[in-house]
Amino acid sequence: MLIGNVGQDPQIRYLDQNLCVAQLRLATTEKGYTLQNGTQVPDRTEWHSVIFWRKQAETVEKYVHKGDKLYVEGKLQYRRWTDKQGIDRTSVEIMVENFEFIGSPQRQPQPTTPTEPQPVTPTAQPATPPQDGEYPF
Repeated sequence: MLIGNVGQDPQIRYLDQNLCVAQLRLATTEKGYTLQNGTQVPDRTEWHSVIFWRKQAETVEKYVHKGDKLYVEGKLQYRRWTDKQGIDRTSVEIMVENFEFIGSPQRQPQPTTPTEPQPVTPTAQPATPPQDGEYPF
């Protein structure tokens, strides 16, 4: 569980069969304090890579922007790969299971103007998201 601020507008991708995936960076900050001996301990900010799938990703695409405050729940997923220079790398991502907006939104969704009805086409969704390095980011 994390509460933090969105660091930049989310990256949105659509995979096969219109499967939406959103990725963003979430900053969490531990407030600084002063020790009894007078030593100042500064704020400490950590950045987290957060991944949303399907309907949650579509919600993120419409309503989440840089600076928004979010509460996210999810599980950690570790990925390992070798970069172009041959160096082994590891990253940790939060695969979101639940999230909520915190505080009042800075922007209200813009009302849409009525248009002709659009046909609805059902989309098949895989039971689980891609595994081990198959992300589009």
